[in-house]
Amino acid sequence: MSQRSKSSQRTSVTEDERLLTPQAATVERRAAFTSTDPWRVLRIMGEFVEGFDHLADVRNAVCVFGSARTPASDAFYQHGLETARLLAQQGFPIITGGGPGIMEAANRGAQEGNGLSIGCNIELPFEQGTNPYVQRSINFRYFFVRKTMFVKYSTAFVVFPGGYGTMDELFEALTLVQTGKVKQFPVVLFGRAYWQGLVDWLRERVAGEGKIATEDLQLFRVTDQPEEAVRWIVEARERRSRAYEAL
Repeated sequence: MSQRSKSSQRTSVTEDERLLTPQAATVERRAAFTSTDPWRVLRIMGEFVEGFDHLADVRNAVCVFGSARTPASDAFYQHGLETARLLAQQGFPIITGGGPGIMEAANRGAQEGNGLSIGCNIELPFEQGTNPYVQRSINFRYFFVRKTMFVKYSTAFVVFPGGYGTMDELFEALTLVQTGKVKQFPVVLFGRAYWQGLVDWLRERVAGEGKIATEDLQLFRVTDQPEEAVRWIVEARERRSRAYEAL
């Protein structure tokens, strides 16, 4: 089903949309705005508390991102499953957005590797159910709360081919690494052919024009091999452990 047809089947307004929709400058609208948003702040705070509570015991997780539209017959689905399975066998919990496609593959791989399989789902204007391989499920109304959980409880991102949402998570992570907000945080792009155009554009246009430093191109790595992705993430965990021991 296309994004357009999905959007046309909206049945409700999401909380994100309510929060971000500008209010008309009328007395009635202003009254509704001032009486509603303070309560919305409490709901947002409650969502943070719930997320922190549910994930407080999670250590060294890896977030796996990618398109919800990837079918099980796709090679990337199988790569996602295998990557998550190998990571789980190395003791890494797996966190996804909880939906279908690559998310399902990663949660399934986590289960097959006897690891913890976590799904952080999001309220959307069209239905997206939690995939059957999620063991610990959390539902969010607000994208920015969910994104905080992804970063706070993970120590690496593996990014498979995807669309706007996948790109959003990718550049969020790269910005946090670039600015030193997170350290020893591998960002792995899986699928050389898919990502090559973006990599070339970042190198030739963005870095070439000085919009980022050339060393910023080292903030991510690209692979086609699950074993290679897992090795990089394991090596980063070992570097973090040595750094903590030195404190």
